[in-house]
Amino acid sequence: MSHLQEKVSNLPLFPGVYIYRDKSGNVLYVGKAKRLKNRVRSYFQDSSNHSARIIAMVRKIDDIEVMITDSETEALILENTLIKKYQPRYNILYRDDKTYPYICITNEERPRVFPTRTILKDGSQYFGPYDSVGGMKRMLEVIRKAFDLCTCAVSIKTLDKTKNTPKWNSCFDDYLGSCSAERDLLEYQTTIEKVTKLINGRTRELIKEIKEEMEMASSAMEFEQAAYLRDSLFAVQRFSERMKVVADNDLDRDLFVVARHEGIQEACGLLLKIREGKLVGKFHRFIRDVNDIPDAALLQSFLEDYYTSDHQITLPDEVYLSHPLVDEELLHIFIEEKKSKKIPFRVPERGDKAKLIQMALTNAKLYLDERALTLEKRERDRIPVSITDLKKYLNLQRVPRRIECFDNSNFQGEYPVASMVSFVDAKPRKKAYKHFHIKTVVGPDDFASMHEVLTRRYSRLMQSSDQIPDLIVVDGGKGQLSSAIKALKEIGFYGQCEIIGLAKRLEEVFLPGRKDAIMIPKSSPALKLLQQVRDEAHRFAITFHRNIRSNHIIQTELTSIDGIGEKTAKALLKKFGSVENIRNLDLDTLSQEIGNKKAQSIFDYLNDQKNAKEANE
Repeated sequence: MSHLQEKVSNLPLFPGVYIYRDKSGNVLYVGKAKRLKNRVRSYFQDSSNHSARIIAMVRKIDDIEVMITDSETEALILENTLIKKYQPRYNILYRDDKTYPYICITNEERPRVFPTRTILKDGSQYFGPYDSVGGMKRMLEVIRKAFDLCTCAVSIKTLDKTKNTPKWNSCFDDYLGSCSAERDLLEYQTTIEKVTKLINGRTRELIKEIKEEMEMASSAMEFEQAAYLRDSLFAVQRFSERMKVVADNDLDRDLFVVARHEGIQEACGLLLKIREGKLVGKFHRFIRDVNDIPDAALLQSFLEDYYTSDHQITLPDEVYLSHPLVDEELLHIFIEEKKSKKIPFRVPERGDKAKLIQMALTNAKLYLDERALTLEKRERDRIPVSITDLKKYLNLQRVPRRIECFDNSNFQGEYPVASMVSFVDAKPRKKAYKHFHIKTVVGPDDFASMHEVLTRRYSRLMQSSDQIPDLIVVDGGKGQLSSAIKALKEIGFYGQCEIIGLAKRLEEVFLPGRKDAIMIPKSSPALKLLQQVRDEAHRFAITFHRNIRSNHIIQTELTSIDGIGEKTAKALLKKFGSVENIRNLDLDTLSQEIGNKKAQSIFDYLNDQKNAKEANE
C-alpha cells in the first residue's frame, strides 16, 4: 500500500480520469475528477463512509493510472469511453443484452436514410436509440409515405468507371417505383431537413411548413406537386395524431427515472422524450449489480451515458428527474459547452409533472417485471435435473447451483494437505479449485484438518466480495461434518449456506441436526452428482499430495547428492517413478540418461545407503 500512497501524494490537482487496476492488471474502476489528487485520496482515507462495494474494491487496488484532461467535460466523455471499453467490475454497468437500433442519415451530398445497429464516427447523424425494432420501422414507414424517400442502406450514387460519369444504383424501392435517387438535389436536401424534423418530433412545425408549400404550389398551378405535398401532409398528420398527448403546453421535456427490482438485483433507467406536449419516444436500459449503489448515482450515470453518447440528441427545454443528481453542475457545464444550451433539471413533487414522473416509473417497473420473468425462465431452462433433485432429496432451502467440496490427504500423518473443488450448475469450475497445506495439525487427524481448512477458506471469503456457495460438501461422515460446522460457527459463517457430509461406505448423506443419514436412490442424478463432486475433490487432493511428497523426496534425497540439481532429480523421477526404482538401476542405464559423472554419483550414494541398511538389519 505504501507505493499507492506515494502515487496518490504525487497526483496533480488537475481534472482528469483515474483507473484502478488489480495485481493482474485488470481494470477495477474508472472514475473522473475535477481535482485528481483530492478525489483519489478520498478512497484511501476513512472508510466509514464507503459502501461495502468500494471497501472491497480498495482492498484489491494494486496500481493507479491517471489521464489529465483540459476540462471536467472532457473527463466525463473520456470516462464514459473507457467504461464501455473495459467494463470494470466496480463501475455502474449496463446489461447490454442487445444492440439498439438507430436511424442513420449519412454525411453525404445526397444523404441516405436507413436503419442500423452500428454507430460509426463518420459525420453521419444517428437518431435513437429506439426501444424496439418495431418503433424504428414505423418511423421509417412514415418517412417513406410522407416523403417518397428511399430508406435502403445501399449507396445512392456511384461512379461508372468505364464512362467516368455518375450512375444510379438500383435498390428494392427502385423496383417499386419509389426510389428517390434521381430527385433534384436541392429538393432532396430539403426533404432530408423535413425528415430530421419528423424524427425529432417537430410535427407541428413540419405540418405548418408543408401546408405553406402546398398552398404555394396550388397558387402556381403546380397541381402534381401540390398533390404530392397533400399526401405528405396527411401522412405526417396521421403520425402526429397517433402520438400520445401527455402535456398541455408545447414545452419539450426529457424525463429520466430509475426504478429497482430487488428480486433480480437490477435497476432500470428509463427516458421518456416529450416534444410539443406529445410522447415521441422512450428508451430504457437495465443496470446490473446495484445492491449498494444509491438511486441518485444510478440516475447520474444514466444521464451521463445518454448525453455523452455518439447518437444525435435534440435537447429539450426542461429535464425532469425521479431523484436528485449526485453532480448536477457537471452535466450543466457539459451541455452548455457542447450544445450551447442551458437546461433546468427538476425533481417535481406534485402536480402534472409529478404524474409524468410516476408514469415513467410505472413503465420502468413493468420492464423490470418482464425481465424478472425472462430471467426466471432462463434459469429454469438451464438448471440441470441433478441439482433440482438434490434440493428435493435433501430438503435444501435453495437450489445448490454452486457447490464447494473438501477432502483431506496424508501419508501416515506426513505431508498433510487438503483440496477444495467447485462445481457450478453441475460442472467443474476448475479456476476456482484450491489447495491447502495443513499447518496446525500434527498426525493423521481428519477432523482437525477439516476444521482448519474450512476456517481458512471461509474467513477469507467473508473478507472478499467472492460469491458464497449454495452448498458445502465435506468428504466423510458425522465426525467430519461436526468439525466443519464447529469451524463455521467459530468464524460466524454458519447459516450463510447449507452444509452436508458424504460418507463413502454406503454413500450416506449426513445433515446438521439430523441423527439418521439420508439415502439418495442409487439411480438418481443427484447422487451421481455428489459422487462426481466427492471423487473430484479426492483426485485433486491425492494429486497435490503426491506432488508434495515427490518434491520433498527430491529435496531430501536426490538433491542432497553432490552435483545433482532439482532438474536432474525431477527428470529421473518422471522417467522411473520413484527413488527406489532408481536405486535398482544399473550404472549403464543411469549413464545413458544423465551422463557418466552424475550417474556415478547417484549410483554410489544410493548403493551406499542400501548397503548400510542391509548391514544394520
